[in-house]
Amino acid sequence: MDEFWVFGYGSLMWNPGFEYEERMAARAFGYRRSLCVRSFVHRGTPEKPGLVLGLDRGGSCRGVAFRVRGALHGPVMTYLAERELVTNVYRERMLPLMLANGVKVSAVGYVVDRGHLQYAGALGVEEASRIVHASSGRSGPNDAYVLSTLDHLREMGIRDLWLEAVGARVHALQAQDEASAVG
Repeated sequence: MDEFWVFGYGSLMWNPGFEYEERMAARAFGYRRSLCVRSFVHRGTPEKPGLVLGLDRGGSCRGVAFRVRGALHGPVMTYLAERELVTNVYRERMLPLMLANGVKVSAVGYVVDRGHLQYAGALGVEEASRIVHASSGRSGPNDAYVLSTLDHLREMGIRDLWLEAVGARVHALQAQDEASAVG
């Protein structure tokens, strides 16, 4: 294998954690970025789960494709399995991508398993915002994860209207908390 591609749609986009030869904007078809995975460890607890991103069925998703030398296939795939497949809420798939330069490639990507206990399904903005605002885990507050994700997406010129609506509502909930604390 001369090379292979990896698709990132969440934190992999700005924090891949592996060596790559090229990074390029890309779009995956048939899947969309979604705050649909219950987090029991990093952004929540089993008693009060948070929400993290998953790649769910439907639509398309703008993200980043990384071209990796074939010689790094084993170490990179081991790293990705340790990072993405800890609780098996994601399934490793080969995804069809359109790179920013118009070239079509297949890339390793991680798609949510809709039958998994951690799959939260399609939540409304209000429900997702309440969960995100109230949850925290080993890696910190859930709202920090979502707002940081939105900051990075903006820096990359990627719009995600649903996630932006969740972020706006989380900001409003934070402002209510601050007003209650002062008043």
